[in-house]
Amino acid sequence: MIRVEEKDGIWTLTLERAEKANSLTAEMLQQLCDLVDAAGQAQARAMILTGAGRVFSAGADLDEARAGLATSPLWEALSARIAAADCLTIAALNGTLAGGAFGMALACDLRICVPEAKFFYPVMKLGFLPQPSDPGRLAGLIGPARAKMILMAGAKITADEARDWGLIERILPREALLPEAMSLCTDAQGARLAHIAAIKRLVP
Repeated sequence: MIRVEEKDGIWTLTLERAEKANSLTAEMLQQLCDLVDAAGQAQARAMILTGAGRVFSAGADLDEARAGLATSPLWEALSARIAAADCLTIAALNGTLAGGAFGMALACDLRICVPEAKFFYPVMKLGFLPQPSDPGRLAGLIGPARAKMILMAGAKITADEARDWGLIERILPREALLPEAMSLCTDAQGARLAHIAAIKRLVP
Protein backbone atom coordinates (compact mmCIF):
# COMPACT_ATOMS: atom_id res chain seq x y z
CA MET A 1 0.00 0.00 0.00
CA ILE A 2 3.09 2.20 -0.15
CA ARG A 3 4.59 2.68 -3.60
CA VAL A 4 8.34 3.29 -3.62
CA GLU A 5 10.31 4.97 -6.39
CA GLU A 6 14.04 5.66 -6.19
CA LYS A 7 15.87 7.77 -8.75
CA ASP A 8 19.20 9.53 -8.50
CA GLY A 9 19.21 9.56 -4.71
CA ILE A 10 15.59 10.69 -4.31
CA TRP A 11 13.13 8.30 -2.69
CA THR A 12 9.42 8.98 -3.33
CA LEU A 13 7.00 7.20 -0.99
CA THR A 14 3.38 7.30 -2.18
CA LEU A 15 0.39 6.32 -0.05
CA GLU A 16 -1.58 3.99 -2.33
CA ARG A 17 -5.03 3.64 -0.78
CA ALA A 18 -6.95 6.28 -2.68
CA GLU A 19 -10.26 4.37 -2.42
CA LYS A 20 -10.06 4.89 1.38
CA ALA A 21 -8.73 8.48 1.24
CA ASN A 22 -5.27 7.05 1.96
CA SER A 23 -6.30 6.32 5.54
CA LEU A 24 -3.46 4.58 7.33
CA THR A 25 -3.42 1.09 8.78
CA ALA A 26 -0.92 -0.29 11.27
CA GLU A 27 0.64 -2.25 8.42
CA MET A 28 1.12 0.92 6.38
CA LEU A 29 2.63 2.79 9.31
CA GLN A 30 5.11 -0.02 9.93
CA GLN A 31 5.93 -0.17 6.23
CA LEU A 32 6.60 3.58 6.21
CA CYS A 33 8.89 3.23 9.24
CA ASP A 34 10.81 0.46 7.49
CA LEU A 35 11.07 2.45 4.26
CA VAL A 36 12.43 5.55 6.02
CA ASP A 37 15.04 3.29 7.62
CA ALA A 38 15.85 1.74 4.23
CA ALA A 39 16.25 5.15 2.62
CA GLY A 40 18.71 6.07 5.34
CA GLN A 41 20.68 2.87 4.86
CA ALA A 42 20.80 3.57 1.13
CA GLN A 43 22.10 7.09 1.87
CA ALA A 44 19.22 8.76 0.05
CA ARG A 45 19.82 12.47 -0.41
CA ALA A 46 16.11 13.36 -0.35
CA MET A 47 12.78 11.74 0.44
CA ILE A 48 9.35 12.87 -0.80
CA LEU A 49 6.09 11.78 0.85
CA THR A 50 2.93 12.05 -1.24
CA GLY A 51 -0.36 10.28 -1.88
CA ALA A 52 -2.41 8.78 -4.70
CA GLY A 53 -5.69 10.40 -5.67
CA ARG A 54 -7.02 13.69 -4.34
CA VAL A 55 -6.48 13.27 -0.57
CA PHE A 56 -3.06 12.99 1.06
CA SER A 57 -4.43 11.10 4.05
CA ALA A 58 -7.55 11.10 6.19
CA GLY A 59 -5.51 9.83 9.14
CA ALA A 60 -6.15 6.48 10.80
CA ASP A 61 -8.27 3.82 9.16
CA LEU A 62 -11.58 4.04 11.03
CA ASP A 63 -11.92 0.34 11.81
CA GLU A 64 -8.35 0.10 13.08
CA ALA A 65 -8.70 3.38 14.99
CA ARG A 66 -11.61 1.91 16.94
CA ALA A 67 -9.43 -1.14 17.67
CA GLY A 68 -6.63 0.97 19.13
CA LEU A 69 -4.63 2.36 16.20
CA ALA A 70 -5.49 5.95 17.15
CA THR A 71 -3.21 5.66 20.19
CA SER A 72 -0.58 3.38 18.68
CA PRO A 73 3.10 4.27 19.24
CA LEU A 74 3.66 3.65 15.52
CA TRP A 75 2.57 7.24 14.72
CA GLU A 76 5.25 8.71 16.93
CA ALA A 77 7.81 6.17 15.74
CA LEU A 78 7.22 7.23 12.14
CA SER A 79 7.42 10.98 12.75
CA ALA A 80 10.56 10.48 14.86
CA ARG A 81 12.25 8.57 12.03
CA ILE A 82 11.34 11.24 9.49
CA ALA A 83 12.53 14.05 11.75
CA ALA A 84 15.82 12.25 12.42
CA ALA A 85 16.53 11.45 8.77
CA ASP A 86 19.81 12.91 7.51
CA CYS A 87 18.35 13.64 4.07
CA LEU A 88 16.07 16.46 2.90
CA THR A 89 12.44 15.47 3.50
CA ILE A 90 9.48 16.99 1.65
CA ALA A 91 5.75 16.42 2.12
CA ALA A 92 4.14 16.91 -1.30
CA LEU A 93 0.53 17.06 -0.19
CA ASN A 94 -1.74 16.09 -3.06
CA GLY A 95 -4.85 16.95 -1.04
CA THR A 96 -6.30 17.19 2.44
CA LEU A 97 -4.19 16.29 5.46
CA ALA A 98 -6.10 15.14 8.54
CA GLY A 99 -5.65 13.59 11.94
CA GLY A 100 -2.67 11.42 12.73
CA ALA A 101 -1.26 11.85 9.25
CA PHE A 102 -0.31 15.38 10.33
CA GLY A 103 2.68 13.94 12.17
CA MET A 104 4.57 12.74 9.14
CA ALA A 105 4.10 16.08 7.36
CA LEU A 106 5.08 18.12 10.42
CA ALA A 107 8.26 16.04 10.74
CA CYS A 108 9.34 16.88 7.18
CA ASP A 109 11.72 19.73 6.37
CA LEU A 110 9.38 21.24 3.76
CA ARG A 111 5.68 21.04 2.93
CA ILE A 112 4.03 21.96 -0.38
CA CYS A 113 0.42 21.36 -1.40
CA VAL A 114 -2.29 21.69 -4.03
CA PRO A 115 -4.79 24.61 -3.81
CA GLU A 116 -7.74 22.47 -2.72
CA ALA A 117 -5.94 20.93 0.28
CA LYS A 118 -7.42 21.45 3.72
CA PHE A 119 -5.78 20.84 7.08
CA PHE A 120 -7.42 19.64 10.29
CA TYR A 121 -6.61 17.52 13.33
CA PRO A 122 -9.89 16.73 15.16
CA VAL A 123 -8.51 15.15 18.33
CA MET A 124 -10.57 17.28 20.72
CA LYS A 125 -13.97 16.13 19.47
CA LEU A 126 -12.79 12.53 19.06
CA GLY A 127 -11.51 12.31 22.63
CA PHE A 128 -7.87 11.52 21.77
CA LEU A 129 -4.63 13.30 22.53
CA PRO A 130 -2.44 14.27 19.56
CA GLN A 131 0.75 12.34 19.07
CA PRO A 132 3.35 13.60 21.59
CA SER A 133 5.64 15.51 19.21
CA ASP A 134 2.93 16.98 16.97
CA PRO A 135 1.81 19.96 19.12
CA GLY A 136 5.39 21.18 19.59
CA ARG A 137 6.22 20.88 15.89
CA LEU A 138 2.93 22.51 14.92
CA ALA A 139 3.42 25.41 17.35
CA GLY A 140 6.99 25.83 16.12
CA LEU A 141 5.67 26.40 12.60
CA ILE A 142 2.52 28.46 13.19
CA GLY A 143 2.67 29.63 16.81
CA PRO A 144 0.89 28.33 19.92
CA ALA A 145 -2.44 30.11 19.45
CA ARG A 146 -2.91 28.88 15.90
CA ALA A 147 -1.83 25.39 16.96
CA LYS A 148 -4.61 25.51 19.57
CA MET A 149 -7.07 26.65 16.89
CA ILE A 150 -6.37 23.43 15.00
CA LEU A 151 -6.01 21.06 17.95
CA MET A 152 -8.57 22.52 20.37
CA ALA A 153 -11.03 24.60 18.32
CA GLY A 154 -11.18 22.08 15.49
CA ALA A 155 -10.32 24.66 12.83
CA LYS A 156 -10.18 23.33 9.28
CA ILE A 157 -7.81 25.65 7.46
CA THR A 158 -7.42 26.18 3.73
CA ALA A 159 -4.22 25.97 1.70
CA ASP A 160 -4.01 29.77 1.56
CA GLU A 161 -4.34 30.04 5.33
CA ALA A 162 -1.79 27.26 5.79
CA ARG A 163 0.71 29.16 3.65
CA ASP A 164 -0.01 32.46 5.40
CA TRP A 165 0.43 30.81 8.80
CA GLY A 166 3.72 29.12 7.83
CA LEU A 167 2.49 25.53 7.76
CA ILE A 168 2.97 25.26 3.99
CA GLU A 169 5.82 26.73 1.94
CA ARG A 170 4.22 26.74 -1.52
CA ILE A 171 0.87 26.05 -3.21
CA LEU A 172 1.06 24.54 -6.68
CA PRO A 173 -1.26 23.19 -9.38
CA ARG A 174 -1.66 19.44 -9.08
CA GLU A 175 0.39 18.74 -12.21
CA ALA A 176 3.27 20.84 -10.85
CA LEU A 177 3.36 19.37 -7.33
CA LEU A 178 5.79 16.49 -7.81
CA PRO A 179 7.98 18.31 -10.37
CA GLU A 180 8.37 21.13 -7.82
CA ALA A 181 9.22 18.64 -5.08
CA MET A 182 11.86 17.09 -7.33
CA SER A 183 13.23 20.53 -8.17
CA LEU A 184 13.60 21.35 -4.48
CA CYS A 185 15.79 18.25 -4.14
CA THR A 186 18.32 19.33 -6.79
CA ASP A 187 20.93 20.81 -4.45
CA ALA A 188 20.64 17.88 -2.04
CA GLN A 189 21.22 15.43 -4.89
CA GLY A 190 24.64 16.90 -5.51
CA ALA A 191 25.65 17.19 -1.85
CA ARG A 192 27.36 14.82 0.53
CA LEU A 193 24.91 13.25 2.96
CA ALA A 194 26.98 14.48 5.92
CA HIS A 195 26.71 18.02 4.57
CA ILE A 196 22.92 17.78 4.25
CA ALA A 197 22.66 16.42 7.80
CA ALA A 198 24.95 19.14 9.18
CA ILE A 199 22.84 21.92 7.68
CA LYS A 200 19.65 20.32 9.03
CA ARG A 201 21.09 20.23 12.52
CA LEU A 202 21.92 23.94 12.36
CA VAL A 203 18.27 24.84 11.87
CA PRO A 204 16.26 24.50 15.14
